[in-house]
Formats: sequence, C-alpha cells, structure tokens
Amino acid sequence: MSQLDVFILHLILMTSGFTTTVNGYYYYITDQCLYSSHDLSDMVYLQLYVFNMALEIMYNSTLGKFNGFNEAAMKTAENWNQNVHFSEQMKAQVDAYCKPNAQFLETNVHDKVVQPKVKLNLVKQAEGKHPAKLMCSAYDFYPNIIKLTWLRDGKPATSDVTSIMEMADGDWYYQIHSELEYTPKYTEKISCIVEHPSMYRPMIYDWNASAFESDRNKIAIGASGLVLGIVIAAAGLIYHKKKSAGRMLVPHVQYDN
Repeated sequence: MSQLDVFILHLILMTSGFTTTVNGYYYYITDQCLYSSHDLSDMVYLQLYVFNMALEIMYNSTLGKFNGFNEAAMKTAENWNQNVHFSEQMKAQVDAYCKPNAQFLETNVHDKVVQPKVKLNLVKQAEGKHPAKLMCSAYDFYPNIIKLTWLRDGKPATSDVTSIMEMADGDWYYQIHSELEYTPKYTEKISCIVEHPSMYRPMIYDWNASAFESDRNKIAIGASGLVLGIVIAAAGLIYHKKKSAGRMLVPHVQYDN
C-alpha cells in the first residue's frame, strides 16, 4: 500500500523521530498512524527503523510487538518485546499520539478538501498508423495530492501514458491532465481512475466510445443536411435567374384618343 493509497483511505500521519548520518551510513526512525474510519476505531500505529534505505525493525500496534527483518534485527526486536515497560509505552501510542493528531487534522484540514471535477475527452482521432489519444483531466481540487491512472479492460495501462501535467490554477486550486494513446477497438473498455483525499474510494470514469461515435454521426448528418440545403438553395437561385433571363419584355404603349 503506497502513501497515497493510505491517504486516499483517509489519512497518514508521519513524523521523523530520529535521523542521523555517520560515515556514510544513514539511519532514521519514522512513526506512522494509519486509519480509514471517521471514529478512528481502526487506528494502527507503526514505528519503522530504517538503515541505509532498508527496513530493519517495525513495531505494529495491531500485533503488539516488534518484528525484525534480518538476523541481527530479529534479536534486537526480541529483546525489545521482552521489555514489558517499553512494550506498554508503544501500545499507548495509539491513544497518546495517533488519535489526538488525527482528531486535530480531521477538524482543521479534512473539512477543507475540495473534490475534483473530472472530464474524459478524445483529443486526437486515430489516423492511419497513428493511434488515437484520450485525455483525463481533473480540475478545481484541493489539496494537490492526487493520482490519475488508466485501465484497459480492467488492467493497468502504463506504457501508453504519454504525459502527466499538474499545475496550480492561481486560486488555491489545482488541475492535472493525463494522456493515453490507444488504438480504438470496438470491445475494448478504457477507464481513468482518480484518487484524491476528498474521496473515500477511487472514482472510475469510463470512456464511452459509442457515445462519441453517436455525437460524431449526428454532426455528420447535420453537416450533410446543411450542405444539401445550400445546394438546393443555390439550384433554386440559378433556376430563377435563368427563368428571369428567358422572359421577353413587351413594351406597353398607351394610345390617346
């Protein structure tokens, strides 16, 4: 589960408790609070010990103990688990550290989020060997943490994503655009998935190719009708002019008695 995925569920609180670099070795400790419910009943507290970008030891409040991920770390974790006072301190972090911070963010941050407006458009039609191009756009959202992904028949599409552009609107809101190249197929289903802190689950927007074809056919029929009308009007005008030119004007003579 990525940090964004956790944030989409609801919130991840993270603070670096200790960081040090000695002789090229990098070591830090990170505290995390994960939850997905409004009442914080599923709160989980994690403490991660990382050495040179590798996770060595992790405390998980759900398990109520430390776990080591190599031989030396396993011995250290076992010693810490046997320290009753230390274990009780770690278990108390859910109520002492996580929930107060989460309640503060719920009150002061989460009610400020704005859900994005999403549009899925065809920006380039397929021509010869050149594929078509779809654009998934999200507008007027806050905060700027957002994730746009594509699905083709339910499977992630990554290789054909040509660009992702995120920018500020200048009014505290943001917008993002993602383009996907594809070769149109009658049975293929293409979707854009949008994940944002304002949503409690990812939103899926399906590309409706048949609707686009229907609109395009309506435009074509309308254009054909317009052209036909112009042709008929022009033909009528030409006929009228020819008929007028073929008339002979007979002078009217008035005799006086």
